[in-house]
Amino acid sequence: MADPIDGGPGRPADDHPTGHRAAEDRTGEGWPVRPERGLALNRMGIFDWDLDQAHLYLDASALDLFDVLPDEYDGSPRNLSANVAPAEGARMDGVVSRALKSGESSYGIYFRVRRRDGELRWTHTQGSIRRDATGRPYRIIGVVRDAAQEIEDFTARSRYDTGNRGGTGVVAQTTAALAHARSVRDVIDVLRDTHDLGSFESSSLVMGLVEAGRIRLVAEGPEFMPGSRYTRVDDPEFPMSDVVRSLRPRFIESAQEFAASYPRLWDHVRKFGSTSAAYLPLIAQGRAIGALGLLYSGRTGFSSDERNLLIALGSSIAQSVQRAMLYEQEKDLAEGLQQAMLPRRVPVIPGAHVAVRYSSARDGQSVGGDWYDVIPLPGGRVGAVVGDVQGHDTHAAAVMGQLRIALRAYAAEGHAPATVMARASAFLHDLDTERFATCTYAEVELTTGAVQLVRAGHMEPLVRLADGSCRRMPVEGGLPLGLSAEFAKLEYPVTSGELDPGQTLLLYSDGLVEQPGCDLDEGLDTLIGLITDAPRDIQQLADRLCASADERGGADDVALLLLCRRAAADAPRAGGRLQQHVAPNDPEALSEARRTIRAAVRAWGAGGRADEIELVADEMMVNALMHTDGGAVLTLRMLTAPERRLRVEVADSSSALPRRREAGDAAVSGRGLLLVDRLADVWGVEPRGAGKALWCEFGVPLSSKAAREPENP
Repeated sequence: MADPIDGGPGRPADDHPTGHRAAEDRTGEGWPVRPERGLALNRMGIFDWDLDQAHLYLDASALDLFDVLPDEYDGSPRNLSANVAPAEGARMDGVVSRALKSGESSYGIYFRVRRRDGELRWTHTQGSIRRDATGRPYRIIGVVRDAAQEIEDFTARSRYDTGNRGGTGVVAQTTAALAHARSVRDVIDVLRDTHDLGSFESSSLVMGLVEAGRIRLVAEGPEFMPGSRYTRVDDPEFPMSDVVRSLRPRFIESAQEFAASYPRLWDHVRKFGSTSAAYLPLIAQGRAIGALGLLYSGRTGFSSDERNLLIALGSSIAQSVQRAMLYEQEKDLAEGLQQAMLPRRVPVIPGAHVAVRYSSARDGQSVGGDWYDVIPLPGGRVGAVVGDVQGHDTHAAAVMGQLRIALRAYAAEGHAPATVMARASAFLHDLDTERFATCTYAEVELTTGAVQLVRAGHMEPLVRLADGSCRRMPVEGGLPLGLSAEFAKLEYPVTSGELDPGQTLLLYSDGLVEQPGCDLDEGLDTLIGLITDAPRDIQQLADRLCASADERGGADDVALLLLCRRAAADAPRAGGRLQQHVAPNDPEALSEARRTIRAAVRAWGAGGRADEIELVADEMMVNALMHTDGGAVLTLRMLTAPERRLRVEVADSSSALPRRREAGDAAVSGRGLLLVDRLADVWGVEPRGAGKALWCEFGVPLSSKAAREPENP
């Protein structure tokens, strides 16, 4: 069977129909032409984008269209960013992202490539999205082609159509394009695109905005005139100042009029061949917010219809500029509000390294209610929280600030994690808002590594192990904050775990895992892979994760908190002090105190007497809660001189001293001090102001392994 390119399927290479051999002889390229050669001759190239590996293949023709040499391209899409106009790069990202998310099978977009000589050349790309059986996109195959001639033909037709319609098409076309502009930069990009397409028929375009009695140029012609970036509104040497003061357009119909009216500006623009100009005030709500200038080459004079067209165009642009300015003001307000509500600094936590990050959504949406917080707690503990208030507006940011402060206060009061979450939910429910919030709260005992976690409808935390691998930390969850109070389901289950030295706890909001066209589980798997391959330093890890989310063009904010328990050599040595408040009528607080005791006994090498210590400490706490009106404060200390021993103290607010009793065989109480006396090596009672402290000590000799390590200084 012959090669299809030589003679077609089943046909000998020398059996071409009449004329085909002659064509081959003249071109030397064979018949029919190879597909890639046919594409290249028509300035078209092929690309193949592996979404899973983030690798973009471009053939030689595609590289030529981007004006990139083969040895300059490393297969990363980011390698092409410098060759695409910035605003259009963001627009391309948006088109591709929407196509991936919406389940579309293809997309197409026009954009401009910046070539080495500075030329912006129109290009078009078309991509076919390949999806697996679950609908997840994994590959895009497509073409990129030169569209300069196509755009030039379209421009010529547009000019012809505009002339036939009396120019109304320009206003309609520009107004439709401006409807999608959200920022002043978007407005400028639309005007430049429309200008480049020839719709304005001018040689250059300038625009300025009024700021505090001055006009600031935000879009320039070929180049800024020195000293004209900022001009006074009352400066008579510039036409923009005239139209802003008078609120009336200024049409300069000839080069002579330009030179006579504005000699200083004329000396600058004459070198660009300008022969006439139209300056339009941008008026919104009866006041000038800026001015637009269109400079023309090779024409003079403006007809009545042309003047009316330009005035209508200026009115449409003014409304878009005002809308964009209001949007930017609201966004700046929301960002400022959120930054004010987030912690100004992260406290230094002995025994831990902490990294926090906040990143707003890339698509320019108003910031939302994502937050993080690090809360130093008594007894060598630390609270870590990441949450997300529903919505993306200033209200969400305001609610976030109130909720963050309330949750921080509840934690600092010494409440157990489940109580902290329940009270925070009730607080949010009592606010004058319909918003709810998701949240994960972790309380870490850094000396022992004991972790208590509570989750309210939020993403499960992750743990990076000391060897760099990463795994999920399953945490039973409850309803989001606000909703649990609304439905009277304030019980939040507590999940206990351990964080070994060198391990890192990761709390994050869903913006870190959201990916176009993927569900959260797939995004979470991708995140785990990124963490596994990331640097060991947690600050670099945090930067890498946020950069990855930004590259994906996520539509949600990102809050991230990493807490790494320091290695034993860096952490405070055992021999320190643990303290925990146990509130009355709070079974969860009592259970948490028991877990703390168990973790401390194990961490401090007292495992040989663990049962005795836990039983005595539990009995002391229960007695304090039963026989006094207030709560109790549990303190554990490892004493090192004259011999190593573990001291347990339980302080309460009652001045009445306990006394040992002989309980009868049928008694259900009265044996507390008897147990303390029998199991502890020594015990006693110390009056303390308005209360007292019951204490006991247990001798815990160093094991052979621990004896070789340096004791706490």
